[in-house]
Amino acid sequence: MKKNVGIADKVIRFIIAIVAAYFAWKGGFEASWVPIVLWIVAAIMLLTTLMGSCPLYSIFGIKTCKRKE
Repeated sequence: MKKNVGIADKVIRFIIAIVAAYFAWKGGFEASWVPIVLWIVAAIMLLTTLMGSCPLYSIFGIKTCKRKE
């Protein structure tokens, strides 16, 4: 996959992953499905941060990284 996620985007995705994981771990939700969704969101954000590529960005033609490939 081509890299399409820039540095600022990676930082934001990492912060979202940490926050989602924290709230999923902390709990306190009435619905039992909320922590599961938060873990999934955290995993997706962390995975796209580490890979440097976002499938949705590819579909819509968005590229936030400066490097040309």
